[in-house]
Amino acid sequence: MIYTRVFARLRKVQFFDIHSLNAAICEKTRDHNQTRMQQKKYCREEQFLSTEKPLLRPLPDEPFEIKHYRELTVGKHNHVLLQQDKRHYSVPYQYIGSKVKVIYTRSMVYFYIKGKLVAVHPRVYHPGYSSTPDHLCSTHKHYLDRSPEYYLQKALKISPELHELFSLMFAQKRHPEQVYRSCQGILSLRRKTPEATFKKACSMAMKVEQYTYRFIDNIIKNKMTEIPESFKKEALPEHENIRGKDYYKQSTLNFNNNETT
Repeated sequence: MIYTRVFARLRKVQFFDIHSLNAAICEKTRDHNQTRMQQKKYCREEQFLSTEKPLLRPLPDEPFEIKHYRELTVGKHNHVLLQQDKRHYSVPYQYIGSKVKVIYTRSMVYFYIKGKLVAVHPRVYHPGYSSTPDHLCSTHKHYLDRSPEYYLQKALKISPELHELFSLMFAQKRHPEQVYRSCQGILSLRRKTPEATFKKACSMAMKVEQYTYRFIDNIIKNKMTEIPESFKKEALPEHENIRGKDYYKQSTLNFNNNETT
């Protein structure tokens, strides 16, 4: 109806700016609303003013935001990973392992379990952790009091190798909280491993630039520290058929007494 009453009547009119076009559309729309309807004694505008306008409610105080929905699982550290932002959000530890319905907007993230709202967080658009202290059980709350300096000082008291390893771990482009769990795992591994074996495993990990708990754990489990280091290769003996590096620095080569440049 709007097409036939408004746009069709403007199809042969040429406009040179958006304001003129909008003004013409408003005029045709007003004409349409003020035209008596068939078999009615009133027009659409009169019907709106008399019966519909008094029922209108005020507009919402907050602007509308698009909502996105996800079905995710609460991790063992009672956080839920929102993959879009690579951000971990905490929920009460009682729900570890449960399925959670996540509704997130441009500014907020909501978590529902069986229709019950269990957590709300402001949305953060960079990797890391958003944790509420009340959500954490006693085994997790200690993470909030930790810092890179805490682990570096702890490693320094144990061995120079461990201190260097932790320094390299925190120098990576990873959020500090993500490194804390690796540090905790390595410290736990150290308590169960002979000192010499643990130091050598740390050195081997740094040598190949693999600064993770899993890599060090595999070194120890597979007893790679017991494998003797390879002997240095002996220098090649002198031989008349070996050209050597000076040969390739020549700018002139002789073939069958013919000089070629």
